[in-house]
This record gives sequence, structure tokens and C-alpha cells, in this order.
Amino acid sequence: MAISFGPGGNSTSFGKKKFPEDLPDYLKNLGLNGFEIECGRGVRIAEKTYKLLPDIIKENNINLSLHTPYFISLSSEKEETRLNSLTYIKDSAEAAHRLGARKIVIHSGSCAKMSREQALELAKDTLTRAQKMLDDEGLSDIIICPETMGKINQLGTLSEVLELCGVDDRFLPCVDFGHLNARTLGAIKTKDDYKKLLDEIENKLGHERLKNFHVHFSKIMYTAGGEKEHLTFEDKEYGPQFEPLMELFAERGLEPSVICESAGTQAEDASEMQKYYSEFCEKMQKGL
Repeated sequence: MAISFGPGGNSTSFGKKKFPEDLPDYLKNLGLNGFEIECGRGVRIAEKTYKLLPDIIKENNINLSLHTPYFISLSSEKEETRLNSLTYIKDSAEAAHRLGARKIVIHSGSCAKMSREQALELAKDTLTRAQKMLDDEGLSDIIICPETMGKINQLGTLSEVLELCGVDDRFLPCVDFGHLNARTLGAIKTKDDYKKLLDEIENKLGHERLKNFHVHFSKIMYTAGGEKEHLTFEDKEYGPQFEPLMELFAERGLEPSVICESAGTQAEDASEMQKYYSEFCEKMQKGL
């Protein structure tokens, strides 16, 4: 599938429109062709959505993904918590399958009082079990996407997420560039900074998985501990800037699913990225 751009959940501007009936026109008017279902607080999806959304996304070529519950803990020291997390992953995968989504995004977990190495090993074990469970349940079509995280004490640096993706060749990383910028206290500033991150993914997972990886993007306020809150593209104080990344996507022929998670303006900000990307592609074609 070609590159796609869309919001994570509905922007404020979606207002009182009907979901999912009004989604295609809403996205189309903004030049968007992607959408992420947000199940952060639990997999609670209306029966009407299950009934209507699969045909809607098929007929309108909308690339659908799903964000799993925030309370999933891949690296918990408690076996019971990790087993519960497997149930939440299964519920999310079943929902994604019924809706016609391929990718499910999963938070990487936290380190708590463990070393990062111990937390990583527990998370890898949980994900190994998760993939076996999906295969056993006939849900092999669903792609697990471990996500980079924004707080410094959380599991989820880029290298840790790439390590998690080593569990199974089918996994794709969900790289949240806002999170990475927040946890490095604003280190993503230049095109070269982005280039190094993309190179790291390619070197570890190969070109095909880089080409099709999952992207979250927003500007995020941070403190000494990392992520504090999501902002909008109007913000001029915090980064990162999206333009250099869009240029690299075009130059490298990458086709990620790009989901914007701005606070309330996620569809409008996704549209801004899409326009910049398209205009840059046109310039490249004209040799400018």
C-alpha cells in the first residue's frame, strides 16, 4: 500500500458528524487516506462501527490501524499483568480483524524498578507469546507494531523497539517521532537527525520493513523526565518539525502509514504533512 496520512481518532472539527458514515468525506476534504482507531482506554467499539467501517474503508481506500489499550504492560514483573495484557492484545487484534485494520500499535512497557535489559527480556517474551496466540487464533493477518515511548523511564527507545521487532519478522516498528524527540529532550532538529533514525531502522530490520513501518507524529511538550503533553503544529517552542522527515520519505521512496496525534487538530495537522509531502514529490519529479 502506498504512503498514507491520517489522524489518530477524531479531531475537534469532526464535531457532531456521524462516525463512521461521515468519515470518508471528512478525510477526503483534507486530502487524507488513513485513520487510527483509538482503543487506549479499552476495546469498546460500537456494533454499528463493526458493521459499517469495513466496507467504508474498502470502498474509499482508507488505510486503517488500531491503537491498543494503554494499560497493556509487556514488561510487568507480575505474570498476571502480562497474561492480562495478552488478553487485551487478542481483543485488539480481533477488533482490528473485524474492522479491516492490519496494524495494531502497542506501548512497549515500563522499566519500573528493573534494569532496562530485564524489562526488555520480559517484553520480548510477552510479544513472542502474543504472536503465537494470534497465529493460533487465526489472526496472523494482524501486524504487531511496538511503539517508541516518550518518557525516559519507559521502555521504548528506538533501539529497544527495534530489538522487540526482532522477535518476529512480521513485526513493524511504530516510530513516534514526537516521543523520541521528547525522551531525548529535543534532540531531533535536522534532516540528518531524522536520517540517522531511518538508517538505524533499515540497518536493523532491512529496507522492506523500513519502507512499510508505522509512524506517529506530533509536537510534544517535555520536561526533564520526557513527554509531558501533546501539542498542535501551531506551537513554535517544541519540536520536532515534520518537513525534513517528509522530504526523506519522498527521497527514499518510503510508504509508511503516518498517523498524526496532535491535540485536537490531528486531522488538520495530518493534512499539512500530506500537502508538504505531495508538493515535495512534485518538485522532485520536475527536478527542482
